[in-house]
Amino acid sequence: MTRLRRLDFRSDERGAAAAEMALVLPLLLAIMFGGFEAGHFFYTEQKIIKAVRDGARYAGRLPFDDYTCTGTTRSADIQEITRTGKLTGGTALIDGWENADITVTVTCDAGATDGIFKDLAGGARIVTVAATAEYPSLFETLGFIDSDSTVNASAQSVVMGI
Repeated sequence: MTRLRRLDFRSDERGAAAAEMALVLPLLLAIMFGGFEAGHFFYTEQKIIKAVRDGARYAGRLPFDDYTCTGTTRSADIQEITRTGKLTGGTALIDGWENADITVTVTCDAGATDGIFKDLAGGARIVTVAATAEYPSLFETLGFIDSDSTVNASAQSVVMGI
């Protein structure tokens, strides 16, 4: 009994750091993996935003003859530039991204009939490139962001006929 009295469990601090680490470790791991997943999501979002801007910029430099007020004959080229960054032989900037996920629409601004647009019936051509891609989650099984999430972007450009 005297031996037990000498051991004062209330003031014994051996193992306290291990116990505290065991309590805090799950929270630290959740914050760390959540940060990785959020960073990857924003990186993927930035890639699709840049891609549609590049596609719209490319579309804006095509000749006027490639456009009508209802569409363009170069939709496949614009989709390929948007998806891969190259006209031929590129790989998708986002895994699983297909040309079908990218839409190219053309509208006419009847009010813009001056300057370079004066000879165009219907006015200036405005190209809109819109894209949707499934988000490729890093840690889907951990439940931060699942693969059902999508990333969307769109950009517009006026056709300059360069």
